[in-house]
Amino acid sequence: MKVLVTGAAGFIGFHVSEWLCKRGDCVVGVDNLNDYYEVSLKTDRLAQLNPYENFSFVKLDISDRERLSTLFEVENFDRVIHLAAQAGVRYSVDNPYCYADSNLIGFLNILEGCRHNKVEHLVYASSSSVYGANKDTPFSEKNNVDHPVSLYAATKKANEAMAHSYSHLYSLPTTGLRFFTVYGPWGRPDMSPVLFAKAIRDAKPLKVFNYGKHRRDFTYIDDIVHGVILAIDNVAQSDKSWSGLKPNPASSKAPWKIYNIGNSQPVELLYYIECIEKALGKTTEKVLLPIQPGDVENTYANTSSLTDDLGYHPNTDIEIGVGKFIDWFKHYYASDKEH
Repeated sequence: MKVLVTGAAGFIGFHVSEWLCKRGDCVVGVDNLNDYYEVSLKTDRLAQLNPYENFSFVKLDISDRERLSTLFEVENFDRVIHLAAQAGVRYSVDNPYCYADSNLIGFLNILEGCRHNKVEHLVYASSSSVYGANKDTPFSEKNNVDHPVSLYAATKKANEAMAHSYSHLYSLPTTGLRFFTVYGPWGRPDMSPVLFAKAIRDAKPLKVFNYGKHRRDFTYIDDIVHGVILAIDNVAQSDKSWSGLKPNPASSKAPWKIYNIGNSQPVELLYYIECIEKALGKTTEKVLLPIQPGDVENTYANTSSLTDDLGYHPNTDIEIGVGKFIDWFKHYYASDKEH
């Protein structure tokens, strides 16, 4: 099977690409290698993929309609895993146009590429951020998501709606995955695990927002990859029981599905920090601060649909996952040199 993985130099995209390569699929990775965070981490991830003969990389921005269209025509992909996006809730407050270019225009270009080249199945990254102001936990795909609290979340909600229109109009099977706080080796340096680990290692005061009361459904990267692979292997089907009178927000008469993908075991932020301290063998001062604009206080995934439909079973305890992450962190950030 030939698979396009967008965002292949990113955290999740790298791990998904590696898993597909290991099982023998032909993988074409795409990434624009932007400088949202240090490019060297992205190139270091790609260096781990280069030894695979069934992996090839194309530096490409998905907002470039002509180049992306040509890639689809030349490569004739069977399936597409779309993970490229402008990430970051807080970054969207100050840089909104980046999100329009990548998450809206870029996603439209992906949909058009799939439509015109008979792609069998598109799996794409949504986000737990779409639940926004919703307080009904654990979050279910049947919950209302009409009140996003960041532009990033709004673009992810828009992606789900755009995908549905293409599934309805062109019978393009699409599956959206609402990711819940992913962590593990090769993680993004702007995310809390690396930020916390660096501060604790260097004995610097640690900024903890919402006074440490955030609860996050931290999900280890291997469990996330497992879910993504299950999704791409199981082509979205129409829901024969779907009714416009009592519509299920997570399915459709079109071949369109939405799933939560998380650990279903939310952890308070202060305990997560404690796990990192224990793995590092160090502690540091915590500076407790108010919640930041755009932040969601709690994330907690109901993943029963993904379990029932596709057999998804995350099984990495937070202490084990943090330990594996810190093992990588200590190796990759062995010196004070910035990567």
